[in-house]
Amino acid sequence: MTSNHSAAAATSRPAPAVSKLLICVHHPFSYWNPPPEMAERIRRKWPAMRVVHLPTYDHLGDELLDTDIFVGFSIRPAQFTAARKLSWIHVTAAAVAHLMYPEIRSSGILMTNASGVHSIPMAEHIVGTFIALARRFPDCVRYQMQSRWSQQELWDVPPALRPAELRGKIALFIGFGALGHEAGRLARAIGMRVWAVTRSGRADGEIAERVFSSDALREALQQADFVVVAAPETPETTKMIGERELSLVKRSAYLINVARGALIDEPALIRALQQRTVAGAALDVTSEEPLPPDSPLWRLDNAFITPHSSAISDRLWVRQTDLVMENLERWFSGRELLNRVDLIRGY
Repeated sequence: MTSNHSAAAATSRPAPAVSKLLICVHHPFSYWNPPPEMAERIRRKWPAMRVVHLPTYDHLGDELLDTDIFVGFSIRPAQFTAARKLSWIHVTAAAVAHLMYPEIRSSGILMTNASGVHSIPMAEHIVGTFIALARRFPDCVRYQMQSRWSQQELWDVPPALRPAELRGKIALFIGFGALGHEAGRLARAIGMRVWAVTRSGRADGEIAERVFSSDALREALQQADFVVVAAPETPETTKMIGERELSLVKRSAYLINVARGALIDEPALIRALQQRTVAGAALDVTSEEPLPPDSPLWRLDNAFITPHSSAISDRLWVRQTDLVMENLERWFSGRELLNRVDLIRGY
């Protein structure tokens, strides 16, 4: 049976003069919230369209009732069901797992996401992390806090953990979408070898030297020097890196997670770090955020933690607004939208 949402998405798209666009994100981190300039740019381009920007979720349910296009991060099942006119949801994040509940997945509504918006800062974050770990910058900072000239200490470790060059090292990307492509391009520029694991076993051969299917993940893990988790969160990828996978990683290898904390079995990772069966981990995301003060990860000298900051950039909302406006152009002219989410796959 066709739902009201899917029926609305399938019919001819209303003109700007009879359309309502609602922008609403309310996050504890202020920069994740859309600035007023986003709504202002859209109003200047389509002055006849009704554009509403809510700074909090207080009146979201009421405003959604007659909304055609929603730009935001979160919408509850009851709010979605009541939003009978809603035809298109644009998610201001690349991850959409939190919206993959039955009401949306069965509706056939058109959904787009922010894939690619964060690729440049996140790729620079990943490559910066490669350099920081290879050159042992986190250790240098710890020694600096102790006023210690640590040249000898940096060298007096097992040979595989000494300051090293990145040239020739294998960076294995688990997930090779827009982020993986950009980070892989930068990694190749400094002489690293780029491998990828994708669901299909296919990827851009000009960037990835070798490509593995998800079924061959364990084979790929055994040879990597850096393992970068950059896959979408789905039921299939939840805890895809667990005790068995960590046991296959070289003791000299580093694990980097910029995707979602749910993709890694965190207790298993903590044990691997404590037992030093892996060289270390750089975590921009964790299973619970903010990371609780009593988490053992804070106290591990081979864990490098950043506060979900890899996507932060001074250009974030310019790119985000550019994407929304390009898709609005496509929407009103009846063309295919960029970054359409597959509601079956969940990304």
